[in-house]
Amino acid sequence: MGKKIRKVVVIGAGTMGGGIAAHLANAGLTVYLLDIVPPDLTDDDRVRGISKDDPRFRNRFSLNALERILNAKPPLLFTRKNINCIIPGNLEDNISVVSDADWVIEAVVEDLQIKRSVFEKIGKFWKKGIIFSTNTSGISIEKIAEGFQDEMKEYFLGTHFFNPPRYMKLLEIIPTSKTRRDVLLAIVDFAERYLGKGIVIAKDTPNFIANRIGIFSFMYIVKLMMEEGLSIEEVDLLTGEIIGRPRSATFRTADMVGLDIIVNVAENLYNNAKDDEMREIFRIPEFIKRMKEQHLLGEKTGSGFYKRELKGEERRILFLDYNTLQYQPVKNPVFTSIELARNIEDVGKRLRRICSGSDRVSNFIWKVISEVILYAASRIPEIADNITDIDRAIRWGFGWKLGPFEILDSLNVKDFVERIKSEGRRIPPIIEKIAEKNYESIYKLERGKRYFFDLKDDSYREESVNPRIIILSSIKGSGGVIKSNPGASLIDIGDGVACLEFHSKANAIGIDTIQMAKEALKIVSENFDALVIGNKGEQFSAGANLMLILLEAEDENWDEIERMVREFQQLNMAIKYFEKPVVSAIFGMTLGGGCEIALSSSRVQAASETYMGLVEVGVGLIPAGGGIKELLIRNTEELPDDPSIDLLPFVRNAFECIARAKISSSAEEARELKLLRKIDSITYNQDFLIHDAKQTALYLVSTGYKPPLKKGIRVGGEDIYSAFKTYLYLIKEGGYISEYDYFIGNKIAFIISGGRLPRGSSVTEEYLLDLEREAFLSLCGERKTQDRIRHMLKTGKPLRN
Repeated sequence: MGKKIRKVVVIGAGTMGGGIAAHLANAGLTVYLLDIVPPDLTDDDRVRGISKDDPRFRNRFSLNALERILNAKPPLLFTRKNINCIIPGNLEDNISVVSDADWVIEAVVEDLQIKRSVFEKIGKFWKKGIIFSTNTSGISIEKIAEGFQDEMKEYFLGTHFFNPPRYMKLLEIIPTSKTRRDVLLAIVDFAERYLGKGIVIAKDTPNFIANRIGIFSFMYIVKLMMEEGLSIEEVDLLTGEIIGRPRSATFRTADMVGLDIIVNVAENLYNNAKDDEMREIFRIPEFIKRMKEQHLLGEKTGSGFYKRELKGEERRILFLDYNTLQYQPVKNPVFTSIELARNIEDVGKRLRRICSGSDRVSNFIWKVISEVILYAASRIPEIADNITDIDRAIRWGFGWKLGPFEILDSLNVKDFVERIKSEGRRIPPIIEKIAEKNYESIYKLERGKRYFFDLKDDSYREESVNPRIIILSSIKGSGGVIKSNPGASLIDIGDGVACLEFHSKANAIGIDTIQMAKEALKIVSENFDALVIGNKGEQFSAGANLMLILLEAEDENWDEIERMVREFQQLNMAIKYFEKPVVSAIFGMTLGGGCEIALSSSRVQAASETYMGLVEVGVGLIPAGGGIKELLIRNTEELPDDPSIDLLPFVRNAFECIARAKISSSAEEARELKLLRKIDSITYNQDFLIHDAKQTALYLVSTGYKPPLKKGIRVGGEDIYSAFKTYLYLIKEGGYISEYDYFIGNKIAFIISGGRLPRGSSVTEEYLLDLEREAFLSLCGERKTQDRIRHMLKTGKPLRN
């Protein structure tokens, strides 16, 4: 329908409504957040002289929501200034704004009658063309729509955002039988493009797709835990990252979501999915009923399956004994079969290894995994027409690495069927069909495209993929690799653009990565028009290979460290002044050396969820790949060429960013920190990132890209160096930083001021790179730096020694 969405009304200022409003504000929309008028004045209102006519009273619930949004951790806003996009109001004074909206989202409590009463209010101001939806995790969309005018039904649908909306990728959209297709497509396109959502079109069945499968998995694990006599702590060890699920596993996740919400979903499924052969799984166990009665609901009440306790100076975590509802200290159990499989990086291979075992632990995990596969397969076509919708919903909504059918493929369909039959369990029709045809898998790859088995016609069908998604693994599988080594690959992504893909552990930058990047520039210079640097890993790059640096430092191989740093500096300078455009497609953790590569690129195409920073101080080092130099340039390059200008206020931002190891909480905040420039772009759907970076590169080619000209860099010299030394001394004396932080900070101050030069001196980039390299090398020889690196490698956390 080509409808543009610029103004949205969100009705309901609770946790979900506030979260939706915040994320719509992140997209730059004007958002009206409305809720009911409070029933009465509080004693505090009367003391402050607030009357019932005062907006502070009438808009209290939406104003409180704004406060929660601003203080939320993790942040709901990309940047705090986005709060200005949200206009608070109430359903009595401001409901007329509905008539001027593009989209109205109802997000009140999960109660059918309350939702209908809200839509009665909306109906009085609704005009043809205004899309409106209900946000619900399980109430029938058709039931909510009963009583609507026929014309209104055409513009109505269900939208199930997952909480918190900023971070949870899944958005289930549930059309009614009357919803216009152009209305559905408009919301799908908008939510994918501007809200970064992964969309699954769900059927109007109890709790739709993700919660139907996800809550089944939770309730089955609870049942199996009780049968096997395992503890909550043991189950979380067995159902977290080891099987490709989030680190929070089963019960820590439940504590974050809230036990009351999980119980409500399970009860809804028990009451409404009456034809479900596994319905009894959704019956709430007695110990969970008692937990709910005692308000042991999780993080929102301070106690759930776990709780934190402060005992003297010691903070400790306790877990619940579900037999007694008493808490006991975590014991950190170790299971041999799990430890043997832990080092297998590929999740599918790891699951296959674990499930092939015969011990108690392996059998537990096999039962958990196999039962979810069987249940998901039995829900086709009840809740979804195909397996891809179920796999996507579970991956995006619950954070699993693999969906149920992707797990099935990793276990081998034939082996799975034989084992299930040997255990006397029922095989669902879709798996039975594949077994009958002797197919080896549910999915298959051909010529770089993925196909899935479709039960409708008993054959394989190509998986639908948005044309803005470039799947590097598919291109590589169809012969698109130009050159490769263990650290990185160069891939032809078409239209004269190559992609340099990192694929080391955590995409850390080491010798292999640097070597392949150099080769990439040479090949692109001769055969391509542009280069994109990007990958489809969990993060763009966690920075330099710290283990390699530590080993060389322990062996006192100073020449080798100096060579590595020099080569990395030369690489980044080559990227910066390359004759053809280089676009870095960054996302997730973009730290240290990864950040420096982005800083050196012609342009950056950043995912909205980009956590970017020069964090070397945390491991006792300083940025030495040009990071200090580039941040200095970005903070001073727009200043007039006037030697009388005091550089300190401008350089201070760069100094604090580096010395405090600031990490942006979003791409927008990275722009505020000047880690991104005004000319850099942001992609809201990370799946589109490589495509968008490629389009940026092609645009630069088409407009006659030329690399920047080299020019001198103005530095503050001795004056700024002295100012930063004084600042560091004061915060050290105040106990805010350690002696060693002070020592490292002085080195950063020396570099960023240009050393002991007169104020207003001009230096070359090479001069600053020399200072960076010398400081880095000297710090590698310090025991406290080596201690910091060891601690980071061991714990993943910085050491403040």
